[in-house]
Amino acid sequence: MSGGLRCGGYAALWDRVDRAGDVLRAGVFGAAPRLVPLLCQHRGAPVGALLRLEPDARGLRVAARVDEAAVARSVRRGALPGFSVAYRARSVRQGAHRAIVAADLVELSLVAVPMQPGALVDWWAETLPPDAPADAPG
Repeated sequence: MSGGLRCGGYAALWDRVDRAGDVLRAGVFGAAPRLVPLLCQHRGAPVGALLRLEPDARGLRVAARVDEAAVARSVRRGALPGFSVAYRARSVRQGAHRAIVAADLVELSLVAVPMQPGALVDWWAETLPPDAPADAPG
């Protein structure tokens, strides 16, 4: 089916050490993070769009639409199982780990190896193409 893919999961988890030794603190991106570009592997042009970003007690939940066919296939096959956030740190506390207290979200990517191991795509669903008949299944 053409028309893309919707997917979602956690883009970031609060108070967990990532592979670089950083820890994102709850509220790091503000109460209502702005929607940023959706990329693949932090490179190139957008491959779709973010539909929703919602911080909760565990982390930053994301829902996205993937329009790029090759990227959508990779998500379906499990070759891009994770999300990763790119940010500019505005407030950092150094301790055993670098705690990011405030940051500007720059972009969000679908990735093969997320910096934060728990930042995973936990659902996906097909979307219908814009010219699909109103009674089309899906």
